Amino acid sequence: MQTQVALLHLRVNGEAHPVAAPTHKTLLEVLREDLGLTGTKHGCEVGECGTCTVLVDGEPILSCLTLAADVEGREITTVEGLAQNGELHPLQVAFAERGAAQCGYCTPGMLLSAKALLDRNPRPTEDEIKEALSGNLCRCTGYLKIIEAVKLAGERLAQGGPR
Repeated sequence: MQTQVALLHLRVNGEAHPVAAPTHKTLLEVLREDLGLTGTKHGCEVGECGTCTVLVDGEPILSCLTLAADVEGREITTVEGLAQNGELHPLQVAFAERGAAQCGYCTPGMLLSAKALLDRNPRPTEDEIKEALSGNLCRCTGYLKIIEAVKLAGERLAQGGPR
């Protein structure tokens, strides 16, 4: 049986990327293996941990469960795309200030899930933050510092900080 290869036109972090990839390859595999964007992490590969979360058209998706061909022509944002013009996103700053990243493995998925929330609602309640992050598992922090960081970034964004 021959593997089918497709020429995909992916838009990742604002840049066009033509990629020749087998049609069965997941977005996670294409991002890491073909584009060298290793910020998106391999975790459980069955959609339970959230470490592979990226944004597609601003919505969080699990890249381990998504075929790369299914997101052709859509805007994909990885953790590498959060910083703009050399400036960290307010979420990244807040995570550093609050000590919200320990081992860091869950951090890219947490950041992107939180960004999707704050883009919709820069002043979320604690329950809204918990709900938005509910698909992202962390084994190190106990979540308190992550929730504090999302709140802090939201406050800064609501006051007119950069997105």
